[in-house]
Amino acid sequence: MSAQNPALGCATPAPSMSIFERYLTVWVLLCIVIGIAAGQIAPGIFQAIGHMEVAQVNLPVGLLIWIMVIPMLVKVDFAALGQVRRHWRGIGVTLFVNWAVKPFSMAFLGWLFVRQVFAPWLPQDQLDSYIAGLILLAAAPCTAMVFVWSRLTGGDPVFTLSQVALNDAIMVFAFAPIVGLLLGISSITVPWDTLLTSVVLYIVIPVLLSQLWRRALLKRGQAAFERAMARIGPLSIAALLLTLVLLFAFQGQAIIQQPLVIAMLAVPILIQVFFNSSLAYWLNRRVGEKHDIACPSALIGASNFFELAVAAAIALFGFQSGAALATVAGVLIEVPVMLLVVRVVNRSRNWYERA
Repeated sequence: MSAQNPALGCATPAPSMSIFERYLTVWVLLCIVIGIAAGQIAPGIFQAIGHMEVAQVNLPVGLLIWIMVIPMLVKVDFAALGQVRRHWRGIGVTLFVNWAVKPFSMAFLGWLFVRQVFAPWLPQDQLDSYIAGLILLAAAPCTAMVFVWSRLTGGDPVFTLSQVALNDAIMVFAFAPIVGLLLGISSITVPWDTLLTSVVLYIVIPVLLSQLWRRALLKRGQAAFERAMARIGPLSIAALLLTLVLLFAFQGQAIIQQPLVIAMLAVPILIQVFFNSSLAYWLNRRVGEKHDIACPSALIGASNFFELAVAAAIALFGFQSGAALATVAGVLIEVPVMLLVVRVVNRSRNWYERA
């Protein structure tokens, strides 16, 4: 199967998931083991890394986040915003689920499970921080992996690119206000200066740098662009995994004492994935969109820009915070859960098209 690449204006093969993407959950589990072990063996090294900060921004983590985020954003063509009107109903569903439902439903699920259902088994001094991490996870729509999920469902590539470009443009302006609002509603202190600094460092600057890089690559032609994407793609995953090793080196003691914390945090994440993907899929069917539009719309509503969430959680609350651990729970379950959603939307195509 081939797909039309709207960024380059020509047909390019639709690649399958790379080994890094397909086995991301395995790599994360390995990072948990390595990070916990390293933190117990050499705590002084990680404490020194934790103190390498300027204006509350950890410099090693900031560098790793840029290596994570910028190559992903290079794939985004903001010129695709001109295609939004072609499928305005599907775009409307995407925006409604991503910005009006997803962050607020996660805030509710966080309150329900963290403060109510699982509260007796969680450390009381971290309850607010766990909820903050879940909110950060839900407030950042997926940027890179949604291209993979869309390809696996035969999604319309032009629509996929246009909805990602629009979401990224909105995220520059909406991420901080939504996070601030939901943290305030949850009675969590909002460090506005750090939150705005995180937006500039991890959204605005990477978007600008990635688009300059993208323009330079495209001047060399399609082949150069594709080769560059193949080379820098693994760098993003490698930077993510190294960040997780650092995070678990700091979180190791807490995890050893309460190993079921990640499992409990995964419950609201799983529920919101299935709820938001089902809602977007059903709404697209109701408004009469085609299946190849409904699939990427549902998948972007289910997945998260977890790289940004991890970065923001560390910047706002620190390596040892419950917020950082909650965002990692999202990374841990992203691939297997999204592959399940992909399977469901593929197998339900006949049901969808009967409408």
